[in-house]
Amino acid sequence: MTTSLSIAPDQSEVLLRVIEAAPQVCRRHQFFVWTQGDFQRWLPHKISICGSYDRDQRDVVFDIFNSIPLPEAVVQSLRSMRSEIVQAALTSWRKSRSQAAVLSLQRDVLPQPLSAALIELGYDQVMVHGLTRPGRADELESFFMFTQPRADYGVASQQALDMLLPCVHMAYQRVCVTERQMDTGRGASYASSGQGLPRPTPITEREREILLWVRDGLSNQQISEKLGISALTVKNHVQKILRKLGAANRAQAVAKAMTMNALGAAHMQFGESHY
Repeated sequence: MTTSLSIAPDQSEVLLRVIEAAPQVCRRHQFFVWTQGDFQRWLPHKISICGSYDRDQRDVVFDIFNSIPLPEAVVQSLRSMRSEIVQAALTSWRKSRSQAAVLSLQRDVLPQPLSAALIELGYDQVMVHGLTRPGRADELESFFMFTQPRADYGVASQQALDMLLPCVHMAYQRVCVTERQMDTGRGASYASSGQGLPRPTPITEREREILLWVRDGLSNQQISEKLGISALTVKNHVQKILRKLGAANRAQAVAKAMTMNALGAAHMQFGESHY
């Protein structure tokens, strides 16, 4: 028997804002920012793993959005359709008859380096859901996984994801199409001009450090006190970061840096943290 989800008036307003904002999501950094706003009140998470069927590769291609640092080895493994966690998530979802399901890393996944690393970092429960391709019930169109340290996902979380899934699916599909079109256009443009694809200007170690504090919501003054430099120096660093990343504001800079994996995850090992 399925229990209906009781929605308080204020929660209805939050859900409406999430749905209304979804059509504006066309880029990766916009998807990340969208899931970090009111979306969090419906489904709190620190990591989202999003998969979409790529017709060129004829397979589901995964991407990861994380608001806290992760070891690079973990990031790369979570992007693989063949990883033990993604496979266990798919199995759990299919057992639930394609409804939102909760995967336990400790209970449902055979001990492997990836699951062991995540468990050591405090992860266990993972919310999973997806959609199959039209007319092909055995083939995925999209698949999503959400988790955070010490998560306690229950029936309410599953029902919330059931409600959000169409919105998440359409938003992420639009992101994939837009990014693919832009990559194709950039490739053709630079090929015709005989130039290689441009690379984003790397941020310095100091800029990365400041951006980590920006991500945590600290003001320029608070960052200056943490680092022992003036607030004006912090402001200058932030302005340089915005120019390098092509960001309009601090939130967008953080989102773009995270999608570029520029906040230091590449230098972390299993079990390590910025803090």
